[in-house]
Amino acid sequence: MRLTIERKDLKVYPDPKRVIARFFFNGDVRARQLIQKVMELSEQEVFEITSPILQEFSKRHRNITKVLIRHASRLKYLLKSMEIEYDDIELNRRLLIGTFFTHEYSIESAAFFNPSIVEDPDQTELEEGQKRVIMSFRAVGEGHISSIAFRRALLDQENNIVVNAVGNYVDEADIIHSAAYQKKLFFDNEFSGQIDKRILKEVGNHLEEHFDYNRLKSLINDKVSANTNEQIKLEYEKVLWLADAYYEITFSMDTDISDRVIFPISEFERKGIEDARFVRFTEDDGSIVYFATYTAYDGEIIVPKLLKTHDFYNFKIMPLYGAGTQNKNFALFPRKINGKFVMASRNDGWNNYIMYSDNINLWKNPIQIQAPKYPWEFIQVGNCGSPIETEYGWLLMTHGVGPMRRYCIGASLLQLDDPTIEIGHLDEPLLIPNKDEREGYVPNVLYSCGSIVHNGQLIIPYGLSDYCSSFATVDLNALVDKLYNKAASP
Repeated sequence: MRLTIERKDLKVYPDPKRVIARFFFNGDVRARQLIQKVMELSEQEVFEITSPILQEFSKRHRNITKVLIRHASRLKYLLKSMEIEYDDIELNRRLLIGTFFTHEYSIESAAFFNPSIVEDPDQTELEEGQKRVIMSFRAVGEGHISSIAFRRALLDQENNIVVNAVGNYVDEADIIHSAAYQKKLFFDNEFSGQIDKRILKEVGNHLEEHFDYNRLKSLINDKVSANTNEQIKLEYEKVLWLADAYYEITFSMDTDISDRVIFPISEFERKGIEDARFVRFTEDDGSIVYFATYTAYDGEIIVPKLLKTHDFYNFKIMPLYGAGTQNKNFALFPRKINGKFVMASRNDGWNNYIMYSDNINLWKNPIQIQAPKYPWEFIQVGNCGSPIETEYGWLLMTHGVGPMRRYCIGASLLQLDDPTIEIGHLDEPLLIPNKDEREGYVPNVLYSCGSIVHNGQLIIPYGLSDYCSSFATVDLNALVDKLYNKAASP
């Protein structure tokens, strides 16, 4: 029996006009020079420069003055070293300082791919058979920096997909660091092993048992300013990165979902946030929360992280720890199994694993469940998002890499009460790049970070050749039946 795959005649392309006003910094020396030049201008000169800039860019950004003030305030430590009191600087001059440390960044200028899809928390005012969904995408801009972008869409009674138009602005979230840190737990952090132990000890000796982010940042800035060795400066800065591994972000309530972009914030992710796998998670008490696993990349090291939200306005970001958090490709199951959190993973880079944990942040003892078996997946296998619960087992969408580095999408069925037991595995791909999908940013790649079931069909959003995203559907029962038949075959 051959499955009927329907490719929807809909593609979601990147929009290079979607820009964000980012903080721009090129070192303390140059920053001091710029600040000094601005401070030497007369009030009239400041007004004549600032006014047309505000008029021009207010049409491109929501509350550009707030952005410029925020960027100027990040220079307080430099102003203090120049014996300039930030609070004494008049508003227009602060705004002008901010303009010299701000640049526009097009978040979708290069690529828009690797989508995941979850049910929208808001299902009001719909007709029977409709479902509102939220999709996340990996958006890539200048310098190959990845961020998480969102779109809202509607699935109708026939599983047609209508993607809402994007908003006019892109909004960066406000960042909230933890109010307090406990010293012992902070320095026992998994990432502390990547920092010079002498530096850790020295910093720890100057901190109280409980300290806040500002106290740590002030201490690190003092240590960096007093040192001329660039490598030692970096080690001090890494201590601050430990604090940046935990933070919360919040978006304005007047933003559309497409306006909200989760851009790299901490140093652990300064080169990109990759392949978010969102899942609608049911807590033990029946309440709903949304999690997403993603990969943070600093240019050298990859770090798996976890994102949590109830409403897609407020997000809590946390790292994932433990021996089981090596490599990429982590996907959380949508509920606990036998009282434990469960995660699909690809710990060694080419095989699929399952992990159990009592703590959603700590993962150990991965159990291998799959290895490359068929030619289309000989190079590696991995998951395509969180498993979907069906009556007969957990449906795990997979990806396989085969000849000519071609990425295809497959499927497996895992036992409900013990997903380390595989019931069935497709011996051929469910989706392969066709002639219309193989050309792009990275050729011959189909990849998904999550699917959803609606009206008896599996809806699979997928990135094609790392350039844009599309959709395919397949009858859920037919797919599960085929997986059962594969299991029953000798």
